[in-house]
Amino acid sequence: MSPVNQKSAKTKKAVEAKKAPTACDYNTIIRPIMSEKTTAVSAHNQVVFQVHGDATKPQIRGAVEVLFKVKVVAVNTQIRKGKTKNFKGRPGLRPDIKLAYVTLAEGQSIDVATGI
Repeated sequence: MSPVNQKSAKTKKAVEAKKAPTACDYNTIIRPIMSEKTTAVSAHNQVVFQVHGDATKPQIRGAVEVLFKVKVVAVNTQIRKGKTKNFKGRPGLRPDIKLAYVTLAEGQSIDVATGI
């Protein structure tokens, strides 16, 4: 076996060995998003989460796989810019949020209504 294959085999075993959720996993995913659009994408085996602004796609994938015990196929992210709104007659700004569209493997599902 070549050194490259040995290294990738060790990496796969390390990823599979990570079973217990850590505090970082809980901080990565903030909450599931429930809306008409997310209900429509659930037909394509996708779930939408609000995630931490600094979270990367591999971190999001790992957190979802560990917390919900499912296989993730792909992660797409989107940054929704905050709107300018009036609060009690004064201009204010809603915060920017980062959304993650997580595509699950065939036959996998997450019931976001029940929680973790």
